Amino acid sequence: MRRSEISIPSNIAEGCGRNYPKDSIQFFYIARGSLYELETQLYLSFDLNYFEEVKLNQLLTLTETTRKLLSGFIKYYQQIK
Repeated sequence: MRRSEISIPSNIAEGCGRNYPKDSIQFFYIARGSLYELETQLYLSFDLNYFEEVKLNQLLTLTETTRKLLSGFIKYYQQIK
C-alpha cells in the first residue's frame, strides 16, 4: 500500500515536469493505475480485518476524490495537446 501511495503523487509530479502534454498524460495514467491498485489493496485489507468498515469508507472517499481530480488533470492536458 505504501508503494502505491508514494507512486501516485510521484507520477503526477513527474508528469507535470514533462515538456509535452502527451508525456504528461502517460504519467497521469500511471498514477491513476496506482490509485486503482491502492483501492484494491484497501478492499483486501478490509476483508482481512485490518480495519473497520467506517475507516474503509473514509479511505474510499479519499480515493474517489483523488480519482476525480486526476481525471480532471488528464482532461485538461488532453485539451492542450
